[in-house]
Amino acid sequence: MSFVVLFSTTSFAITKHFCGDTLVDTSVFSEASSCGMESQKVISKTTSSCSTIKKDCCKNEQQLINGQDEIIQLQVDKISLNQQLFVASFIYTYIHLFKGLDSNTTSYSAYKPPLVIKEIFKIDETYLI
Repeated sequence: MSFVVLFSTTSFAITKHFCGDTLVDTSVFSEASSCGMESQKVISKTTSSCSTIKKDCCKNEQQLINGQDEIIQLQVDKISLNQQLFVASFIYTYIHLFKGLDSNTTSYSAYKPPLVIKEIFKIDETYLI
């Protein structure tokens, strides 16, 4: 349960570095390393009136994943009667789920066998040879 709380409240960032349309590096918790192409901003033509600058092909994307700010706490005052019955019956059955029988009870302990008046094997004429 503590791992669920820890991971649901943790915020982190995923940083991706693209060179053109190709993903070069991905990083979690830190900045992605670059391919070195963005430092090649070169002035291609310089004249007295205008200058053109070559744009770099690299771009960085950052995806921020926010964790929960508040942990939801159960308020006992707002539990309905049906929910209370469910919780009580669940706890009762869970506690008694693992209890075994204390002694071996038999359903025929009060049963008395009939009295033998005649020898049945002689009446049916069955003998062991």
